Formats: sequence, structure tokens, C-alpha cells
Amino acid sequence: MNEMPARTGRPSDRSAGVPPPVAGASRPHAPLWATVTATFFGIGHMRPGPGTWGSAATVLLWAALALGLPLPLRTPVLIILAILVTVIGIPAATQVARASANKDPGFVVIDEVAGQLISLIAVPVAWKTFLAGFVLFRVFDILKPPPVLQLERLPEGTGIVLDDVAAGVYALAVMQLLLHLGLLK
Repeated sequence: MNEMPARTGRPSDRSAGVPPPVAGASRPHAPLWATVTATFFGIGHMRPGPGTWGSAATVLLWAALALGLPLPLRTPVLIILAILVTVIGIPAATQVARASANKDPGFVVIDEVAGQLISLIAVPVAWKTFLAGFVLFRVFDILKPPPVLQLERLPEGTGIVLDDVAAGVYALAVMQLLLHLGLLK
């Protein structure tokens, strides 16, 4: 049962390991770079379904960028972007999760950005392939087949980001199979 601290009148949340608030004290904030990165420039605050918004924004931004790149550079640039987003996203997600006292805050969507980018590696720039990549990634992110669910249990930003990386790999595998079979053109 939550108890009411005498000074603040707000319930404490000891069950989550969060100490009771102190009068006049505020929760520490994540550094600005971490918040901007983890929320993908604020997209994580869009409702409903911030993860879906993050994935959609990623597909649209990659489409715009890919159209401006020469064909031979598209795959290497996308791989580099996915690696950078993952490497920068893990500490950003960690900082924001700690500041929010939430294991996996819904407004942290940099993990969706990383996974969605992975799902589009070596995929032709076309609305059908982008739509398929979007749907496949969201399905694997929501269903969390093994080892996606197990990766989610890793600590802090590592678990937040790597489960979506794994979902992106699943989506990429299915996407490449669909392309190989000629079901997406």
C-alpha cells in the first residue's frame, strides 16, 4: 500500500525502487542530448502509439534520404546509420529511463528507429517494400518472438534497444525472403 509522505501529500512508489519525494526536490532530468535522442526529436511524445510514430518517421526519413543517395551507397549508409543509432541510442535510453524511474518508458523510441532501419537494409526504395518493412518490424516488435523477449530483459538501455534490434533482424530476414521469392517488386 502506498503511504502518503507528510510533506508532499503525494504517494510514494517504493515498490519500483523509487525513494519518496522530498519537499521542494525534483526528479533529476536526463541530459538534453539523451532526451532528444531517446525521443527521436520529440516524436516519442506523439500519441497514440509512440513506437508506431517513431517507426513511421524513420521510414519516411530514410525514404527521403535514400532517394538522394546513389544506389551503391544506400545499403552501406543504412548499415552505418543503424549502427550509429544503436550505439548512441543505448546510453540515451539508459539516461532517460533512469531519470523517469521507468524500466522502458513508452516515449523512448530510439529503439524503434534502430530496429526499423535494420528492417530496411538492402530493400528497394518503393512504397510496397517500405510498407512491408514497416508492418513486419511492428509485428515482430509487438509479438517479441525468442530471443526478442529475452533481450528486452537486459538492463537499462541495452534491453530497451537490443530487443528492437532483434525484431528488426527478424523483419529483415522475412523481407529478404519475400524479395527473393519475388513477392515484393
